Amino acid sequence: MPDHMRAIVVMGVSGCGKTSVGMALCERMGWRMIEGDAFHSEHNVRKMEAGVPLDDDDRKDWLDRLGVALANAAMANQPAVLACSALKRRYRDTLRRAVPGLGFVFLKLSPDAAAERVNRRSGHFMPASLIDSQFRDLEPPTNEAGVLTVDALDLLEANIDRIVAWWSAEATL
Repeated sequence: MPDHMRAIVVMGVSGCGKTSVGMALCERMGWRMIEGDAFHSEHNVRKMEAGVPLDDDDRKDWLDRLGVALANAAMANQPAVLACSALKRRYRDTLRRAVPGLGFVFLKLSPDAAAERVNRRSGHFMPASLIDSQFRDLEPPTNEAGVLTVDALDLLEANIDRIVAWWSAEATL
């Protein structure tokens, strides 16, 4: 296993498939899954349920908690996959400070496809009405080291194959 990439963040807007990809990747690689949504404060969940977008202040403590979870997994020699929107560069940098060499898989998806997917799911606090705010906040991770971009509409198994191949190639660098 490459020392420089002992954790991967599967990132993107709501509805892109972060959890599905993260769980499938963990199953394939035998890694630990960290579900970023489980780390939101009750305040943040209530805010999103009410259709109010989170701001940078709302996300700060959440990102810090995620960084601690990733760092703890790394210290326990437990490779991990984190499902987390990580919409802005500074959010990704917060996570990178917690775990140097962190890899990111960006699940690219159009606003229409994201809204359609979010409208189809049930039991989640994130309403489709917040999709536009996610795309306004999104700073795609172009020209950032340690990032793989995949099409969120491709078959899950094909994306897992791409991610594993990318991770393996990174190990040889």
